[in-house]
Amino acid sequence: MNVKLIGITGGSGSGKSTVVKRIEALSSECLLIEQDNYYKSAPQVSNENITAVNFDHPDAFDMDLMLDNLLDLKKGKSVMMPQYDFVTHSRKNEMVRLDPKKIIILDGLMVLYDERIRNLLDLKIYVDTPADIRFIRRLKRDITERGRTMESVIKQYTEVVRPGHYNFIEPTKEYADIIIPEGGYNENAMRVLFSFVSSILHEEDQ
Repeated sequence: MNVKLIGITGGSGSGKSTVVKRIEALSSECLLIEQDNYYKSAPQVSNENITAVNFDHPDAFDMDLMLDNLLDLKKGKSVMMPQYDFVTHSRKNEMVRLDPKKIIILDGLMVLYDERIRNLLDLKIYVDTPADIRFIRRLKRDITERGRTMESVIKQYTEVVRPGHYNFIEPTKEYADIIIPEGGYNENAMRVLFSFVSSILHEEDQ
């Protein structure tokens, strides 16, 4: 199988998930890998000390394990992917088996940061969305889905998320093949992306 990797990155709340869902809807031959599952465990973190660990720093991720998994999938091998619990900030005991598919979508904050991973990608996408929109989306998500308080979300955003975005995420925009303003609702950009994905799905395996 000729496996192709698509990397999708952008700030927290930029709309990466919308882009991913629209690609996934094209074919069952798409496999999603969320970089969030490769966070290192930090069970000492709570609402009260949310900035004790900087989750918006490259060191928060197990990049080596993610690289190993991607290399195996590119070779047509199945892998076991970790699962992460954002309420306890810990890696779960169970893992998920992933079987290779024609298109693998890697979605996450630091997808383009590590040169080793960046060099594996066949298409690099950066979702570019204004900071105020990203913050509002993150605030709503963290409160409703991750058991966070408004105060802890604001504290984390101002102290680590915002600096992390400008230090580690936005600079990777220069590596992108496609920059998508406003995410999956930018129809012109999505048409270009769909064309690329369709060409992969219809090409003969090498």
